[in-house]
Amino acid sequence: MPLLEVEGLSVRFPSGDRASRGRDRAFRAVDGASFALEAGETLALVGESGSGKSVTSLAILGLVPAPGVIEAGAIRYAGRDLVRLPRSEMRRIRGREIAIVLQEPASALNPWLTIGAQLCEALEIHRGWPRAEARHFAAAALSEVGIASPEERLDAYPHELSGGLRQRVTIAMALLLRPKVLLADEPTTALDVTIQAQVLDLLKAMQRRHGTSILLVTHSLGVVAGVADRVAVMYAGRIVETAPTRELFARPRHPYTLGLLESVPRLDRERRAALGSIPGQPPDPTNLPSGCAFAPRCAYAIDRCAGEVPALEGVGDLGRSHDAACFRARELGSIAGVAW
Repeated sequence: MPLLEVEGLSVRFPSGDRASRGRDRAFRAVDGASFALEAGETLALVGESGSGKSVTSLAILGLVPAPGVIEAGAIRYAGRDLVRLPRSEMRRIRGREIAIVLQEPASALNPWLTIGAQLCEALEIHRGWPRAEARHFAAAALSEVGIASPEERLDAYPHELSGGLRQRVTIAMALLLRPKVLLADEPTTALDVTIQAQVLDLLKAMQRRHGTSILLVTHSLGVVAGVADRVAVMYAGRIVETAPTRELFARPRHPYTLGLLESVPRLDRERRAALGSIPGQPPDPTNLPSGCAFAPRCAYAIDRCAGEVPALEGVGDLGRSHDAACFRARELGSIAGVAW
């Protein structure tokens, strides 16, 4: 049994558009998404902004912002459906069993409280520890994520730390209670390339040390190449492809995945070679096409794509787990090799 399993998840938001007979045109930010996270595994959830990645991670924690609602589906953790748990039980799971590292550490940390106060709060509430014991453990947590002089940093305010240090603090905070699942929502977006690599290395090191399962949410396939065990590609609220990382990079089976890979800089290309790009814009979630949502931007689209939504089906070779939602997936496997 997977440690965390998302099945048929749909999250709906009102659009605020009441032009049609006075009724709000609600849209699904997540539309029937399904994936599984195994114990000790890193699964990357990849897609452009607006594809539904962050909403999916918030739904797992029961934190979908109002007026959004989980319309359908199940989120099973250790055999329990989190969608149907009472709020009191979800509060015990957040932080202790499932934790999150948010995209922007400056907004994730309270500017009015010291780093020590924010770290100690979780230990005092969830563990019932006195402040002195909580502070000692918090300093050890900062040291573990590579922050020098941790005792001094406990007395600092977030604005007194660099962006890289703030992100390390949020990782220490997320792992403080030794959760089994870590949701890392774009943890490197606001950082320069060097610090990005350090943060990703830190996540892998912490995973090896504590056996944490990681759901890594990102817009860049380049970020996940050396980090993730498997990749799930998301577009317009749907999972359109999922596969082991090596296989997905070597033989993508969905045109959207191919476009994402072509847009990643590579050392084996000429320095002045133009990066690939995906034409057009992501679809309006309140007015999705009747068929495949990617069809208007797809160079491989056929007539069938305009009127029918392809199902996510197995397309892997030699028994490997590889699923894609594309009518030409098997054909693409032979013509769209990327050779990473």
